[in-house]
Amino acid sequence: MARIIPFAGIRPSVDKVSKIAALPYDVYNREEAKEVVSKNPDSFLAIDRAETSFPDDVDTYDERVYKKAHDMLWDRINKGDFVKDDKKVYYIYELIMDGRAQTGIVACASIDDYINNVIKKHENTRADKEVDRINHVKTCEAQTGPIFLAYRADKDINAVVAKIKATAALYDFTSEDGITHRAWIIDNDNDIKTIEDAFAKMNSIYIADGHHRCASACKVGLLKREENPNYTGNEEFNFFLSVLFPDEELMIMDYNRVVKDLNGLSSADFKGKIENVFNVVKTSDSAIKPEKKGQVAMYLDKEWTLLEIKDEYKTSDPVKGLDVSLLQDNILDPVLGIKDPKTDKRIDFVGGIRGLGELERRCAKDCVLAFAMYPTSIGELFSVADAGLLMPPKSTWFEPKLRSGIFIHAIN
Repeated sequence: MARIIPFAGIRPSVDKVSKIAALPYDVYNREEAKEVVSKNPDSFLAIDRAETSFPDDVDTYDERVYKKAHDMLWDRINKGDFVKDDKKVYYIYELIMDGRAQTGIVACASIDDYINNVIKKHENTRADKEVDRINHVKTCEAQTGPIFLAYRADKDINAVVAKIKATAALYDFTSEDGITHRAWIIDNDNDIKTIEDAFAKMNSIYIADGHHRCASACKVGLLKREENPNYTGNEEFNFFLSVLFPDEELMIMDYNRVVKDLNGLSSADFKGKIENVFNVVKTSDSAIKPEKKGQVAMYLDKEWTLLEIKDEYKTSDPVKGLDVSLLQDNILDPVLGIKDPKTDKRIDFVGGIRGLGELERRCAKDCVLAFAMYPTSIGELFSVADAGLLMPPKSTWFEPKLRSGIFIHAIN
């Protein structure tokens, strides 16, 4: 039973929202973040990445950086760039990319559900990456970047969302990358109860993206519990900011691979080994995309080859049967010697949003081989998480990215 509750959000004023909304903190390096903030000082990235306010010799994780983030956030709230809602409500957040919309419920999820695996993971987290967001959330006393959660679509939630979306939006703007963002408030008590009750009937909710932010928010909650031994479980620190999307509306893009050498093999020898595992469907001078699960497109020597896994290599195992696993276990590891794709410097990963042209560009620049993958499905993600297993690195690429700064959850 999932506990997904309404909350009294802190959110930008209508006239400021388009300038404040920012891509997640972890899509930029320090130099890129500094450039974004210099061009748009209102960007929430100035708070999410407060090191942009300091000279480069100040460490990103310096205590002064987190204190600066706290001060900037609450100063801007106090001066009216943000408004505080008095009532605990749900919000609707719609993103439209290339004419395709996905609509989520903005709410707070329970850290106990995360701990007890009602909210299911499909990735491991790294402690070093968690520490930064733990310090940011704890010092700011607020969660500023929502966790991207997914659930199996529910007709009662769909009905409320459809009704509210028929009214005028609270926010409606298009960001520089062409993504349209719209938001509404769900403040009717009956609608709030309908949504809360619908989530309460769900046994499983899934982290789609944001595993490190989720783990960090939960650890802050546990630290707060230690500081407040008489906690009731209803305090705000027991919950974390989320946007929950129905599975039927989500799109996972391909997450492609580029490789820097053929492990000492000639192109002919390498192709021979590939054809032991994959059937050749067709070859072309122009880019080819896989058309279904089990297919991968290979770019080598300026030629594209569409390949399909042979039946004897298929498996029903939820992890080993993933296309990224089939490639790793049958080609990347045994043929190319890439044992651990997380650490091997000979492989790199290219999100599908960059297009197949980026694979060709990389092969002209610093790589010799590229694989364009068929996207992992949301059903496959659910199956892996339900089995209590983990996906291989770089299995999923979700688009569009949720913006930070549109919804803030204070935990003090």
